Amino acid sequence: MESAARLLNNKKISREILSDDDVARAVWPVAVGKVIAAHTSRVKLVRTTLLVEVEDAIWQKQLVPLSAAILTRLQKLTGSDRVKDIEFRIGIPRRQAQRADSRESSLPPRILSAEDAAERIQDPVLKKVYRLSRRKATG
Repeated sequence: MESAARLLNNKKISREILSDDDVARAVWPVAVGKVIAAHTSRVKLVRTTLLVEVEDAIWQKQLVPLSAAILTRLQKLTGSDRVKDIEFRIGIPRRQAQRADSRESSLPPRILSAEDAAERIQDPVLKKVYRLSRRKATG
């Protein structure tokens, strides 16, 4: 990763394609690890401060003391000292993606009338018995 950072810093073309913001966002999961990266989002570089959204105040409180170590790791991975400070902000809770229910499952079940239900019975004797019993029940 460090050699990739050196390549990015040495090439003028790469700076035209990738902004400092893009580089910080790409390096963030490597700098902090999978666990912390899973609980943070929206990494954005504003001037020399890296703004990072965290899930809640507990994560914010836990990460503030680690900011110096994370900052050192970011500078080492990017090969530059453009990021001078890290600020952890509590992010807006985001809803998880949900699957849309199929149209059939969201509709109420169709209630069949006695005649409709009787038509599904193949046996003529059972069909007649069913119709008689339905008349007595609804009668």
